Amino acid sequence: MYNPFFSSLMLAIEAQRVIELRMVRLAWGGREGLAEAQSMVIEKVHAAGEAMTTLMFGGSPETVIARYREHVAANTKRLSAP
Repeated sequence: MYNPFFSSLMLAIEAQRVIELRMVRLAWGGREGLAEAQSMVIEKVHAAGEAMTTLMFGGSPETVIARYREHVAANTKRLSAP
């Protein structure tokens, strides 16, 4: 049985780690900070477009949440790498 509250809660918890990692990168500044700021904006626009498209073509909110969690996991992995 799918529990949308649990998935949303997990997304919020997982996103906090990405926020932490991004804030560190932004705080260090330089080329990496600038690149991260630009990447962050581009990713958000693409993710919003993907979510909108999914919903317009009959996808469920659960599908959107699952996809956002995939994006968050990928960002966590990318930002955690040395």
